[in-house]
Amino acid sequence: MRDVLRDIGKWYDEGETFGLATVVNTFRSAPRPPGAAMAVSRQGEAVGSVSGGCVEGAVYELAQEVLESGRPVVRRYGVTDDDAFAVGLTCGGILDILVEPVGPASFPVFGEVVASIERHEPVAVATVIEGPGEIGARRVVWGDRSAGHLGVDRLDAAVDDDARGMLAQGATGVRRYGRHGERRLDELAVFVHSFAPPPRMLVFGAIDFAAAVARVGKFLGYHVTVCDARPVFATAKRFPEADEVVVKWPHKFLAEADVDERTVICVLTHDPKFDVPLLEVALRTSAAYVGAMGSRRTHDDRLERLREAGMTEEEIARLRSPIGLDLGARTPEETAVSIAAELIQLRWGGSGNPLTDTEGRIHGD
Repeated sequence: MRDVLRDIGKWYDEGETFGLATVVNTFRSAPRPPGAAMAVSRQGEAVGSVSGGCVEGAVYELAQEVLESGRPVVRRYGVTDDDAFAVGLTCGGILDILVEPVGPASFPVFGEVVASIERHEPVAVATVIEGPGEIGARRVVWGDRSAGHLGVDRLDAAVDDDARGMLAQGATGVRRYGRHGERRLDELAVFVHSFAPPPRMLVFGAIDFAAAVARVGKFLGYHVTVCDARPVFATAKRFPEADEVVVKWPHKFLAEADVDERTVICVLTHDPKFDVPLLEVALRTSAAYVGAMGSRRTHDDRLERLREAGMTEEEIARLRSPIGLDLGARTPEETAVSIAAELIQLRWGGSGNPLTDTEGRIHGD
């Protein structure tokens, strides 16, 4: 929904009710993930995408019907043997899409949700999409409060707990419960759409490779920080895509930085006086990824220095060095792509092999 937030926030502020279509579940090679959204105004304007173009026409028509009826619906789109192209998902995937009317009357706290997302304040929207409850009933969950009602207090409490856990992980998906919130049952399905702050990418070393990595990191949705101790190199002009540029000794900055399980750390200094003390700190954080650039010789020398500094083999084993996947990269831009490829592989558990050499599902769970 972030992709359409500016437009739908404007519609909402103007008092307009619009149709919001959200991917809530996917199967096989679905083109867009859960949370992808498309919105349709009463004037017929459409923004966003739920399938990369495959079923937008059908969803557009359904959104207009929902605006007329005022009733949310969940519709499945996929491929059938006798009607493969009418539905449009020729890729073989299946999408479950929730289409609901959103406006000041039907969703009175939507403005607060938009404001929280814009402030990078974690917030989750939980919506009933299947079961004995009211389809479209929703509850909004923040870290310290909730709004809305799913029909049963115990269900509200169970969803609040799960939504806050999913926010901590940056996870979006479906959770199933009994009609009274029982976790051992699956009568009722709730789609939890998490809006967690973007994960952080910390890039150390104000060099041309760092500029390329900052660009690709921003493209992948990270909040990018570039840090270097040398003020002549660490400037906003040299790193226009970075969200912030910090002039400070890298290890001192990292020791004070907010690092969580989604943070990625890219050490591009390949200078022992910078990267050894920096890696001592980095490898003891909870960061999802710690990579360091350098040749094989630099890597071997770095490992010895880390051992001499008292790092354990378990800590050192977390280091991805030399950084990136083996793509044969040479230029800063190509190297940035190889680093991005490794980040995506680790996030989703891909093999890193050409898809032509693999079998089975393209998209894992």
